[in-house]
Amino acid sequence: MNNTIITSPPAANEPIRSYAPGSPERISLKAKLAELKSATFDIPLIIGGQEIRTGRTGTCRIPHEHQHVLATYHKAGAEEVKMAVGAALKAARAWAGMPWTERAAIFKKMAVLLAGPYRDLLNAATMLSQSKNAFQAEIDAACELIDFFNFNVNYMEDIYTEQPPYSPDGMWNMVQYRPLEGFVFAVTPFNFTSIAGNLPSSPALMGNVVLWKPASSAVYSAYFLMQLFQEAGLPDGVINFIPGSGGEVGDPVLKNENLAGIHFTGSTNTFQGMWQTVGKNIAGYKTYPRIVGETGGKDFIVAHESADDDALVTAVIRGAFEYQGQKCSAASRIYLPKTLWPDFKEKYCREVATLKMGSVEDFRNFVNAVIDESAFKTITSYIDYAKSSNDAEIITGGGYDDSSGYFIEPTTIVTTDPHFKTMEEEIFGPVVTLYVYEETWEDVLKLVDATSPYALTGAVFARDRTAIEQANRSLVNAAGNYYINDKPTGAVVGQQPFGGSRASGTNDKAGSPLNLLRWVSQRTIKETFDPPKNYRYPFMEEE
Repeated sequence: MNNTIITSPPAANEPIRSYAPGSPERISLKAKLAELKSATFDIPLIIGGQEIRTGRTGTCRIPHEHQHVLATYHKAGAEEVKMAVGAALKAARAWAGMPWTERAAIFKKMAVLLAGPYRDLLNAATMLSQSKNAFQAEIDAACELIDFFNFNVNYMEDIYTEQPPYSPDGMWNMVQYRPLEGFVFAVTPFNFTSIAGNLPSSPALMGNVVLWKPASSAVYSAYFLMQLFQEAGLPDGVINFIPGSGGEVGDPVLKNENLAGIHFTGSTNTFQGMWQTVGKNIAGYKTYPRIVGETGGKDFIVAHESADDDALVTAVIRGAFEYQGQKCSAASRIYLPKTLWPDFKEKYCREVATLKMGSVEDFRNFVNAVIDESAFKTITSYIDYAKSSNDAEIITGGGYDDSSGYFIEPTTIVTTDPHFKTMEEEIFGPVVTLYVYEETWEDVLKLVDATSPYALTGAVFARDRTAIEQANRSLVNAAGNYYINDKPTGAVVGQQPFGGSRASGTNDKAGSPLNLLRWVSQRTIKETFDPPKNYRYPFMEEE
């Protein structure tokens, strides 16, 4: 065994299940939905493998049925943060010293468990607590997270095998990829269970220990992820589960001298605030913290007059309204040439009118509820603004109702002003704004590039190859994930590494080795087998 060269099995993307009527997976998922909905959980912190109940609690509710409480969860504070740091540091040496193959085996087991017995559980939990339909939950909570677990193992192996290309005779040069010295703080969002699973686990895979604060509105599914980690054999203390408010958890974490990294997905303001806090505390850390973040987006679709308007209609509907537009990659601003407008408008409005909205338990519904009351109020304020504006017209949706669930109709705003408020500000809901342009193609591309501070995703639609090439050049910095004749959402691990720059984040590309490299610190080692025993060089000899 000592002479065996060990490599990890190559990863492949997890097949997406259809959940078609009568299919076994549909029957099984519906049964799990009913089971979870009939129970109420008491969710503890999990620190060093131990369940901690603080008595300071919050509730997990169904967004499309907001009177229904799925769980009560306990909140961490400064004392629990201190406990979590202690548990993480206690686990750090043994975890860092574990052979990479043993760590890999744990994560490969996570993938197997999620593909099997945990699939219905995580999908149903995501559907109920985050109001995702069956397909959106499947591609997120199951397939993407399985892919993260499997592909990250391959990426880890590739990183470790990257060594200096040359060692002269008599010496050996090598690079050791060490975990960071301290702990990583993972802060995860409500909108993707896969991100909630990947942000704490990818640093852990590379040998780091982690404090994990999930979004309060997604504690429910995060708790089942934590159970998955434990069942797969993750040692106690490697990932510590500490839900709670941003201030009560984040403030003591960011002040701790052992903070070695931040892995974040969430709002731009929160990320910038965390970065500022790190800057103010920089002299107090044992090492310079690595900061990796993916934040907001104001994602575009720009159509050339040669675009296929049928494909464009589908891209706008799926890009803007899947998961109620609560994706940082969601299509939010559309640039359409006047020549395509009449036909597009007729087809688009007809198709949007067919979208059904309601509970995730009715599989006919394409649109469900937004996440909570705060989001509902923010999103509808933009709709009301458009209704009262002389520069805008609402051609689909515009209605909303929070009496039983946080429902907002798929809303399309058409504006005559390319700098209209809803063309520039992130809304994070089922609202898309469309500008019908008469500018030249070159000028509209400049407009697209300059309108938003974000640079996450974007798409160009054209059949004219020259127009596509012009867009590729003009929009080179406008999107970290750029799509040609496709919607700007739906990045797949192993196919389209995800991330953006400008105000959208650090562009460290989740789903690629680039992200994992941020969680290691290299040590260069040079071993000389026959070291010199005389300080003199030949040039010093007398002539």
